[in-house]
Amino acid sequence: MKNYMKLALFAGGTLFGSFGIKLLSSKDAKKAYVHATAAGLRMKDSVMQSVTTVQENASDILASAKELNEELAAKDAEEAAAANLENEEE
Repeated sequence: MKNYMKLALFAGGTLFGSFGIKLLSSKDAKKAYVHATAAGLRMKDSVMQSVTTVQENASDILASAKELNEELAAKDAEEAAAANLENEEE
């Protein structure tokens, strides 16, 4: 009885596997694969647009930060020059 059960499970698995291969290679399955792949490509394009936007914003932020640092450095240089003039006058 145990051997028949093993044989039945083997035969069932083989039939299920054969049916699965036919199902996976059917025209309907191929259409589903095409739609899933197309959706993946659209998602990739959307993500790449988001990445580009973030990179552009990061570039703008970096340029603004550099400009701010230059302004602060110029202000500090002016204050240092003014402090030197006051020290020389004393």
